[in-house]
Amino acid sequence: MRSTCRTRALRSGLLAVPLLLFFLSGILRAQDLDPRAYNVTPLELNIAVAVYNRTWGDVLIDPSLPVDDVSAKLNAYAIGYFRSINFFGRSANIRVAVPYVTAHVEGRLFGEFAEADRSGLADIRAQMSVNLLGGPALRRPEFAKYRPGSNLFASFTVVAPTGQYYPDKLINIGSNRWAFKPEVAFTQALGKWTLEGYAGVWFFTTNEKFYRGTAVRKQDPMLTYQVHASYTFRPGLWASIDGTFYHGGDTTVNGVDKNDRQSASRGGTNLSWAFARGHALKLQYARTTTVLVGGKFNMLSFGYTYSWFDK
Repeated sequence: MRSTCRTRALRSGLLAVPLLLFFLSGILRAQDLDPRAYNVTPLELNIAVAVYNRTWGDVLIDPSLPVDDVSAKLNAYAIGYFRSINFFGRSANIRVAVPYVTAHVEGRLFGEFAEADRSGLADIRAQMSVNLLGGPALRRPEFAKYRPGSNLFASFTVVAPTGQYYPDKLINIGSNRWAFKPEVAFTQALGKWTLEGYAGVWFFTTNEKFYRGTAVRKQDPMLTYQVHASYTFRPGLWASIDGTFYHGGDTTVNGVDKNDRQSASRGGTNLSWAFARGHALKLQYARTTTVLVGGKFNMLSFGYTYSWFDK
């Protein structure tokens, strides 16, 4: 009976919902907050994702820019695709996300009031994740007998500079550079509880057309950490309490150190509901809890997933 419930929960989208925040976190790159982002999934699982995200506060502020007292409102829409694969006998998956953003930003530029509106594609994001310990590649009949326990994962994320970028403007949706994040994650199932810890680091390439297209901006690596505790009320319904901390990322512009090493933390909560076979919804709220340098903002996100298997 327990195996049957687990299979039904999977087919109704239980494992699909944790993927939602991946498809938007490229916009607020170092500040990911993704509970249950790592799961052992059966082979030939496909998931289509649609997400809406509302963010307000110091969302787009760059500490190296001459902009103060920023107030920003950002609407982000993302579509994405997930597929589980066999990677040398281990459970693995690939994900691709394409976000679109509209934003209104107000602040003081060189002491004078200024505002800007932007809309367009944001940077495309892709990731491959592999289970290193605890999750072999399994087809559906075998997966029905699988019992979650201790798992170790590794992933590699790439953010491509495909977003809208104007070299002559201070505020942009795209970043005009590549970003890469290797990450490791440990998860532990304890009955209805799932405990998770992630550790990763962002690496950034150089933006050769920064600040009106005449400056060169470089950024040091950014360390990121996440912790999550989630509780499953019944198959297909769970909630979580989440936290993340990130620091580093000191920048230089034309060789001048901006002394803007970031250090901040965020907290949030998630509610996930698989309401029908193949269909699931997710609601997330998060806010910055502490910040030394960097953006301080609130975020509310709604997502929908549809999952299916190859025939």
